Amino acid sequence: MSLLAPDAPCGDPAFALSADQVATVLDLVCQGADGARSDVSTGMLEVPTTVIVRKAMRRVKKSLGLTNLQIRGEHEIDDMATTDPGILGRIDVTLQFLHQFGNEDAFVAIECKRVQAGNTSLNYKYVSEGVERFASSKYGVGHQWGFMLGYVLGVPVETITDYIDGRLKAVYGADAAMVSETPHPKSLAVHRSALKRSTGGDIHLKHIFVDMICAAPAGGSLS
Repeated sequence: MSLLAPDAPCGDPAFALSADQVATVLDLVCQGADGARSDVSTGMLEVPTTVIVRKAMRRVKKSLGLTNLQIRGEHEIDDMATTDPGILGRIDVTLQFLHQFGNEDAFVAIECKRVQAGNTSLNYKYVSEGVERFASSKYGVGHQWGFMLGYVLGVPVETITDYIDGRLKAVYGADAAMVSETPHPKSLAVHRSALKRSTGGDIHLKHIFVDMICAAPAGGSLS
């Protein structure tokens, strides 16, 4: 069951999230990923998979009557401190709760990556091209929470999470270790970790791993 987060601001700054809001994000992500599986085809890359998941999340949001948040598409990050027109990065999915409306810098960032048991390349990129974007403050400057969504292409999921946990500790220190949490009914695993950043303040990460194994034959619908 989704937890309807309160409409009132939950903290100052607007980057803070209540426990109910964190649970709401988790529920939307897991239900959305589960609802998207039938439209995800074997071999589909991360970007089209995320488009399908994002659409499914919006359907779940509508079915639950959640009017105090909005789900947005790919979010571009630029450097407000310079006049450089270049884009620093693109966050896969962002959400805004009501207390964040009107502040373009206040949102919930979700970075999506494919992972697979025994696939060192994909699992390495989960950290080096996913977690690192939060750790380096490229994503989520000042944010209290960030979310990593792992599309699991091959099990066991424990092999994946053990590898990622080892990489986190090797790169960011023992304090960055993942802590297992009770999984969502529509997830394979849920973990949390905390990263100490040199800029932008520390950030908590929620790691969500969902089943995307051969969900549909090649050519599955994108609708």
